[in-house]
Amino acid sequence: MIVIAIAGFVVAAGCAGVRLLIGPGLADRVIALDVALISLMGAIATHAADSGDTTYLNLLVVIAIIGFTATVAASRFIEHEGARP
Repeated sequence: MIVIAIAGFVVAAGCAGVRLLIGPGLADRVIALDVALISLMGAIATHAADSGDTTYLNLLVVIAIIGFTATVAASRFIEHEGARP
């Protein structure tokens, strides 16, 4: 079951990678990066649950903080970029 879950996360990250490459706009690329990051986090959490090792949880917290900060910064950039005449 764990292999199927991790394979699902890899497929989701692959689809996000395709959207990252062909996305027509910056917002599409930011969302694709966010989806890829969440897929990575899901795969790490699945592996941590399977192995019973809690050291991966610290890594998940750091990745979540970095991902949230990057998404907020990119969305603020997009918002201010659209306000220019």
